[in-house]
Amino acid sequence: MTQLRVVLADDDVLLRQGLASLLERSEVSVVGQVGDGQALLRLVRETEPDLVVVDIRMPPTNTTEGLEAARVIRRELPGVGILVLSAHVEVEHAMELLAGGRRIGYLLKSRVADVEEFVEAIRRIAKGGSVVDPALIQELVSVQRRENPLDVLSDREREVLALMAEGRSNVGIARRLWVTEGTVEKHVHSILGKLGLSETDDDHRRVRAVLTFLQAP
Repeated sequence: MTQLRVVLADDDVLLRQGLASLLERSEVSVVGQVGDGQALLRLVRETEPDLVVVDIRMPPTNTTEGLEAARVIRRELPGVGILVLSAHVEVEHAMELLAGGRRIGYLLKSRVADVEEFVEAIRRIAKGGSVVDPALIQELVSVQRRENPLDVLSDREREVLALMAEGRSNVGIARRLWVTEGTVEKHVHSILGKLGLSETDDDHRRVRAVLTFLQAP
């Protein structure tokens, strides 16, 4: 069976060499190692490996160089698998990366300690699958629960807001729910207050309430 050809990118030389060693022992061919995003792009263009393992943060700024390099690789060489390693769960970056589709993965560096799991993740990505760190899934569930602003609304208030989102006026909502217009006005006032939408010169609170409804998980 043909060996997988992998490129490693991480500015931590010891980690990089450790990864190379464990991959070679698992019959994965490491065709190159680099310590920054630009060197990674050059090497990937030269070797066209099956997969790239890249740290999300690399020199010179140690912010998102790895992620930016991954974007370029995905655009130029969509057949190359990408596994991004991160020291911490970074939801926004992870979701942007995973939106790229097949042959993509996001793992915490702590997962590398489980060699069998790490190598399996690489093989899965190379075959066209995706790998998501369990900690990211837990964080996404937690964020969704924590950040759903509609949780503060009653069932009736949600009904009213849904009808607002359809573009109905207070009169129209009253007719639909078989209540008085005054009752609807009270619900609307309560909704705006619970969502923390204070009156401003630039934004109409009713529109902002509808946007909150449409963007909620």
